[in-house]
Amino acid sequence: RTSQNLPEIVAESPQMKEILRLIKRVAASDTSVLVTGESGTGKELVAQAIHKLSPREDGTFVDLNCAALQDSLLESELFGHETGAFSGAQNRKLGLFEIADSGTLFLDEVMEMPMQLQSKLLRALETRSFFRVGGVKKVDVDVRLVAATNRDPQKSISEGVFRADLLYRINSFEINIPPLRERREDIEPIARHLLTKIAGVDAPELTDQAIESLVAYSWMGNVRQLR
Repeated sequence: RTSQNLPEIVAESPQMKEILRLIKRVAASDTSVLVTGESGTGKELVAQAIHKLSPREDGTFVDLNCAALQDSLLESELFGHETGAFSGAQNRKLGLFEIADSGTLFLDEVMEMPMQLQSKLLRALETRSFFRVGGVKKVDVDVRLVAATNRDPQKSISEGVFRADLLYRINSFEINIPPLRERREDIEPIARHLLTKIAGVDAPELTDQAIESLVAYSWMGNVRQLR
């Protein structure tokens, strides 16, 4: 399989060609992958590509943004809950870990996960099993984990907001996506790709002057800002 299967990832720069090579290399295994890089660099696209090129491609790709939910909701979202586990839990709910069984679970902004949940996640990854919130029966799962963060992992550990043992568990293989301003060769092809995607077949043409301006700009918000 080639990058033709990955139409979303535009790779003209040597850095992005190297990232495609790494994706292909790690996809075939079941190794946990940590994707690092600034916000808007396309970490989720890399995670999806790893899933698509893996033996799990027919399984589910499930993604969860750890920063988007309150702590209490996050645990139930990840591991599910039994009926009556807390007020308002009228029915059993399957968590994303279970839904991702035989597929890939993508945890975005993983460094924002609260401490007590980190230890539960570590246990689940090590034993390939967990309990739903309020549950007494173990649930066994076969899940490949891909995580992403825009923080510096070592700094998060030294500041005490992330467990070192969990980092070693999720960071068996790291893919770091450089910011757009460090791979300017990708700006023009990405801009054309986005234009076609947004405007369809009658997408406006980019003039040379427009391209020059785009390439010269620093894009602190990366591809998301360019879009």
